Amino acid sequence: MRKNLIIFITLAVLSFGLLGCPPKEGTGNTSTSAAGGEILVGEYGSMTGPQATFGQSTHNGIMMAADEVNVAGGINGRKVKVLSEDDQSKQEEAANAVTKLISQNNVLAIIGEVASSASIAAAPICQSNKVPMITPSSTNDEVTRKGDYIFRICFTDSYQGEYQAVFADQWAAASAKPKTVAMLTDVKSDYSQGLAKVFTAKFTALGGKIVGTQSYANGDSDFRSQLTAIKGTNPSLLYVPGYYTDIGQIAIQARDLGITAPLLGGDGWESPKLIEIGGKALEGSFYTNHYFYADPSPVVSGFVQKYKERYGQTPDALAALGYDAMKTLADAMKRASKLDGPSLRDAIGQTKGLVGVTGTINIGPERNAMGKKLVIEEIKNGQLTLKATIDPAKGGKVEMNNAAPAAVTTTTGGPPPAAATTTTGGN
Repeated sequence: MRKNLIIFITLAVLSFGLLGCPPKEGTGNTSTSAAGGEILVGEYGSMTGPQATFGQSTHNGIMMAADEVNVAGGINGRKVKVLSEDDQSKQEEAANAVTKLISQNNVLAIIGEVASSASIAAAPICQSNKVPMITPSSTNDEVTRKGDYIFRICFTDSYQGEYQAVFADQWAAASAKPKTVAMLTDVKSDYSQGLAKVFTAKFTALGGKIVGTQSYANGDSDFRSQLTAIKGTNPSLLYVPGYYTDIGQIAIQARDLGITAPLLGGDGWESPKLIEIGGKALEGSFYTNHYFYADPSPVVSGFVQKYKERYGQTPDALAALGYDAMKTLADAMKRASKLDGPSLRDAIGQTKGLVGVTGTINIGPERNAMGKKLVIEEIKNGQLTLKATIDPAKGGKVEMNNAAPAAVTTTTGGPPPAAATTTTGGN
């Protein structure tokens, strides 16, 4: 009797082990979800912390796209479920968030981050687990060099920095100003340092001169000593490749010290809070971006309208890139031979001609989006206006825009509605 009981218990345990554990999908093997069940996608971003608008806007775009995919029938009849983790704008938390999404939630793929330093911290974890990661907006060139499972759908800093330098050169010539630039960079940011390096090389190659270089660390509040040193160089432009959280105060303190040169920056300036923080001190300043919200093309205007109806505000570029990243991932899922890491990696890498809000998405051999259009925005009368466009399809020339600015506000505020398919914090 005792022997028979032991045999019965042993068989029961074995049966539970075989039947009770679903196969895995997110680690490059097989499916995390039961056949026909939801497909789990992870998202990590700065929902809170110093760069909170980065993560919030990206999340909104991702959720809007995911819901559209599901309404249209999902991925071969299966719905997408997005599990979101807040990395609090911290590199170490980015790594922790991705580890949780992969090891505990068994997600098929990861979308994120905005900040290049956070993407660089998390990418090796995705790579070692064979979980494809798509960053919507990390521009530092090193991000996709972390492995063949790491992709991006935005342009790179080597691309952005060169065209910033070309614009600076042309702006100085058109304004009859000396081709002189002073730089103020964030020593803790891979993004800031990468842009500064590319900008310097191109601008000096064009005959320009870097007359002074100063540095700060993200989160600093007093920039007066650096700006005082810069003032003595009398630059035509002040190049500040940082994040919006610092730019407003830098602009205010620069004006207080009598620096009248326009500021020039990158897509890290993009946030509804930029002008709110910097106000009039930012008038006449410029920054590069991924799309212009008032672009009249149907794909952009349609996206902007749907986003406004859903969230009550005009989408910034981070929202547009989050939307495009989710659509890119969904498109690859539909084309993948099966839903596992290696097959999905291959499908993402084969993305060609996918029309997105931020331009047509073609993934190149280095897993970067190739030939993306770049815009330069100018702050006029407290609003973002289109200053110039650089389109590789049109020869990559800087095309200045002389049209009157569109009377469109950048945000109307209000809390966003809850998205039907999101799960904050994971399961």
